[in-house]
This record gives sequence, structure tokens and C-alpha cells, in this order.
Amino acid sequence: MALKKIYDKILRFPLRAKFILGFLFVICFGGVITLFFGTRLEHKTIFSLAQDKVKHDLASARMVYNEKLYDIRDIVRSNSVRESIQASLKNKQRESLLKHLSPIRKEFDLDFLTITDAVGKVFLRTSNPETWGDDQANDPLVQRALAGKTATATQIIAREELSKEGKELAEKAYLKFIPTPKAAPREKDHEENAMVLKAATPVKDENNELLGVLYAGIIINRNYEIVDEVKEIVFKGEIYKGREIGTATIFQEDLRISTNVENEKGKRAIGTRVSKEVNQAVLKEGKEWVDRAFVVNNWYITAYEPIKNIDGDIIGILYVGMLEKPYIDLRNKVMGTFAGMAVLSVVILLAILSVITSTIINPLKKLVVATNEIAKGDLNHKVNINLKDEIGQLAFSFNRMTEDLKRANQKLIHWGKTLEKQVEERTKKLKEMQDSLIQSEKLASLGKMAAGVAHEINNPLTSILINSHLVLEKLDNDPYLEESLSLITEETSRCSSIVKGLLEFSRQNLPKKVPVDINQLITSTSALLENQLLFQNIEVKKELEPNLPNLKIDTGKTKQVLWNLMINAAEAMPDGGKLSLVTSFSGDKKNIIIEVNDTGKGIPQENVNNLFDPFFTTKESGSGLGLAVTYGIIQQHQGRIKASSKVGQGTTFTIVLPIK
Repeated sequence: MALKKIYDKILRFPLRAKFILGFLFVICFGGVITLFFGTRLEHKTIFSLAQDKVKHDLASARMVYNEKLYDIRDIVRSNSVRESIQASLKNKQRESLLKHLSPIRKEFDLDFLTITDAVGKVFLRTSNPETWGDDQANDPLVQRALAGKTATATQIIAREELSKEGKELAEKAYLKFIPTPKAAPREKDHEENAMVLKAATPVKDENNELLGVLYAGIIINRNYEIVDEVKEIVFKGEIYKGREIGTATIFQEDLRISTNVENEKGKRAIGTRVSKEVNQAVLKEGKEWVDRAFVVNNWYITAYEPIKNIDGDIIGILYVGMLEKPYIDLRNKVMGTFAGMAVLSVVILLAILSVITSTIINPLKKLVVATNEIAKGDLNHKVNINLKDEIGQLAFSFNRMTEDLKRANQKLIHWGKTLEKQVEERTKKLKEMQDSLIQSEKLASLGKMAAGVAHEINNPLTSILINSHLVLEKLDNDPYLEESLSLITEETSRCSSIVKGLLEFSRQNLPKKVPVDINQLITSTSALLENQLLFQNIEVKKELEPNLPNLKIDTGKTKQVLWNLMINAAEAMPDGGKLSLVTSFSGDKKNIIIEVNDTGKGIPQENVNNLFDPFFTTKESGSGLGLAVTYGIIQQHQGRIKASSKVGQGTTFTIVLPIK
């Protein structure tokens, strides 16, 4: 009810106010819709670009990470071929090996550099020379090196094994878990194993005999070289409102062991853990994960990928992320600008609208005055509006209306005559429809009767025909009886043909319509007759419209129609002639017209109207049912058929079939 009252009040507003309110509503509604979808589109676009960038950054981080692995591989590989190291290992000279290998470990800042004998037992640890002799043959990388291959991979080393390389290394690996929002629960509260970048290579003598294995590694736990190099290469130390935009992290399982993500105190967030969502996607499902994520204490646009050991098991995560805040602020700034422009546009449009409505309202007031004068009977009143737009045209039409009223009586008389003519035409069409209906009813009634008659007559006729043949076979050369029985047989056969025609006439089933190329159907049907017609000296000429659409018709029934008409045409030209088959569009392009024309002896006009009646025939041996069946088939296709003929010149049958 409240809305109806508001609507009624608006209807009483002046036209100018309605214009302004209507346009204001459309502008504001369109603005809100535009801002809503624009915000979503812009947000999606900006964040799509950000995600593409962070995926590219993750690839760069992977390159830096792999470069570090390859550096360790190159170190062990290049030193494994040094003659001094090979000779010292071959001669079991531990002091000499320590002298050669210790400077290498320090120079390349390796956490451990160890050499084993040919069966994998440790011969020397440069980081802990006092501990040696333990078996490393089961280590996956050492195994491959003992088999003669250089192996490089990320590996998790247990605290016990790490202690053999040096107690300070085991302490470096130890990390206490720090409670992290959104992280998945874990039973442990600390990590004592280490994630290591490790490479191992075989040491062989000049005879290519295995002397041992040289392996080295760098512990990633609390080692920030890789993540800081990634940040420097990818993000170039960019700052936004006092915070670094880019971050990189290496996770051991879900634990941050190397990162430049800062906690609330501004220190590296070592010991914090990844969110439950990322844990599930990357560690458990092994997928790359690119999306916004809550990292320690802030939202980032992030990319994560799994880190795998040499056997393909997931042991950690490599991460890069960009602070989300710059992109949020950019989106808000752009949308704020758009909103300001929209408000300014509304103000300007309203000012323009006020001016435009004045040019509409003032002429309309003049039209209202003129309407009142016309209503009073003053048909000579004119409206003076000198505009060339629609209102000017309306004024011109208004002035012309008074002149049209004066001529109304003459037009009424004219329309009366036109109406009478249309009634005559409609009456003629109605009569044609009535004749068609009578013909259809006649055919239907006759069909029912024909079915009964044919059924009752067919069996006796068959008996007469069979017995006549039997008697004829047993005659002993009696010419008189033989001639009489032959006549009985021929006439009985003729009756059977008529009964067969009656059955066909009565069994006019519903057509099974399928799309058909009518030109192709005409061509294939005429091909069956062409050789026979050549012997009768009849020329077949086809003029088929090439662009006809397919018609939905019953192929068999339509072929029967064409066959009947072509056979009738051929029989009408016993001395030869020309049979023409023509297809074309009707004038309104809604129907296809098929014409079957012969140059035979023609049909008298008084017989033309009876051609489609059952049992009407001008042939000596015809049943008079062929054209009646043809008429019924065309009606079943919602079409029309008519015949025109001139005695001595020929006959034309015209079929009209609807395209739809």
C-alpha cells in the first residue's frame, strides 16, 4: 500500500519532475551496477596479474634454489677428480685428505664435506675428524654414488646422523614450534632433524676403479642465504609503507626453517608454520598452490610448491609471496576515482537534462492548449511550433489532422466500397475451401465404403479367378468355351485390379515425414521412366530451382504422386511429345511449386473439375482411383493440387507444398 501511495504521488508530479527523477534513477541505478561489477572485474584483473607475477617469482626462486644445489654438485665433482685426493684416499692417508679438503669446506662455506671408502664407510669428516668409520652405504645419495653416478637432492637428515658431522650442526637444526594462526595441529612441539642441500659423487682412480664417495652439504635450517637472494633478485628490496613487499621461505614439512617473513617484533618468523589449507594442498596432495594466504600476521598473494627428495617424497615447501596491501590500496584508489567521476557526471547530466526538458515541455503546453480548442469544435486552430524534431513533426501532424477530419466522410465511402470488394474475395475463397472440404469428406466417406466393399468382393473374385484358370486348363480344345473362359479370367483380373485400387484408396495412412530434397526425389523418380519414354518418343525436360530447401514429406507417398502424374502424362502422349518437370518458389517464398506438364491431347474443360473424383476416368481400362489417391496424399501434406488443360495442347498438374 505504501508503494502504491508513493507511485500515485509521483504520477501527480509535473512532467519535468518526472523526467528528471526518471533519468536520475536510471543514472544512479546504472552507476551502482557499474561500480559493483567494475569493482569485481578490477579486483579480479588486478589479483589475476598479481598471481601471474607471483607464479613467475616462484619459478625464479626455484632457479636460485637449484643453482645452490648445482654449486654443491660442482664442488664435489671437481674435487673428486683431483689426483692428490685420489692418491690420499687410495693410500689411506687421513691427515693428507684433511689437509686437502678442509680449505675447500671453508672456502665454499659448506656445513660438511665427507669422504667414504669404496664400500661406503666414512673415512674422513672434515667438520668432525674424530668421528669416522660409520657406514653411509644406505644413504640414498651415497648409494647412487657407489653405483658410479653423481647424485644431488634435498634431504632430511636425522639429528643422530647430523651429530656425527658436528654437534654444532645438530644444534643449528633444532627449532621450537611457535604457535601460528590457521596452522594445522601437530603432535610435536619442536623439530630436531635438518633439511640439507646435498650432493655425492664417486671418487675413482686412473683405472676407473671406485675408491670411495665424496659428499657435501649445506643445512638450510637458519641459513638465510637462499631466501635473501630470492628476495633481492625477484623483489629488489621494494618497500611499501615501511614493510618489505616481497618474501621468500623454505619449509621443512610445514615449519619455517629459512625465511625473511617478519613476525610482529620485526624478526624472522623462524619456527612458525604454514596454514592448514596450504598444508593439505601442497604437502598432502602435492599440488602447486597460488592464492591469497595469511602468512604469520598479514595477508599475502602467495605461491607454494612442494620440495621433494631424491625418491620423490615431499619433504618441504618453497614459497614466495607479495604483500596484498599495495594491490588493495590500488584497487580502492581506482574505484574511488571512478566513483568521483560518476558523481560529477551525474551533476553535469542533470544540468543538461534540465535544459533539454525545457525544449520538450514548452511545445507540449502549446499542444495541450490546441487540443482543448479542437475538442471545443474549432477545427481551424493551428499550432505554431518551429522545430524540426519529433515534437515539430507532432505539431505538423496535429495541424494536418484537422484537414483529415474534413475528408473523413469521403474516406468512409471509399472504405465501404473496398470492404464490399473484400467480402466478395473472401466469399470466393470460402467457397473454394468449402469445395475442398466437400471433396475431403467425399473421399473419406468413399474410403470407408471402399474398404468394406473391397474386403467383401476380393475373396469371391479370387475364387472365380482360380476356378476359371483351373477349368481353362482342363478344356479339350473347345474354342468357344476357351474364348468365354478367357474373357471371364480377363474381366475377373480387371475387377481384382479395381479392388486393389480400392484397398489402396481406403488405406491412406498418416504420412511418415522426413526432410527430403524434392529436386533429387523428382530426378530419381523420373529416371525410372526415362528409358521407357525414349522408346515412346517422349522427351523429358527438367527445370529445377537449385536453391530449394528440404521439404518434410513422406518419401514413398510423394514418389507415388509423381509416378501417377508422369504415367498419366505419358499415356496422354501415345504419339510422342514432351514431358516437363518444373520446380520453383511461390511468390511469397513460403511454398514450393511442382509442375508436371505434357503436350498430349488434353482434357475437355467439363472433365477437368472431376479429375480428382473417385472412379472418374477417361481411360478405357482405368479404375479412376489414381488421381483421387494423389489428391488425398497432397492434402495429408497440407498442400494443394490443381489441373489445367487445353484440348490438343496438353495438360498441366500444379502441386503447391508448404515449406514449413
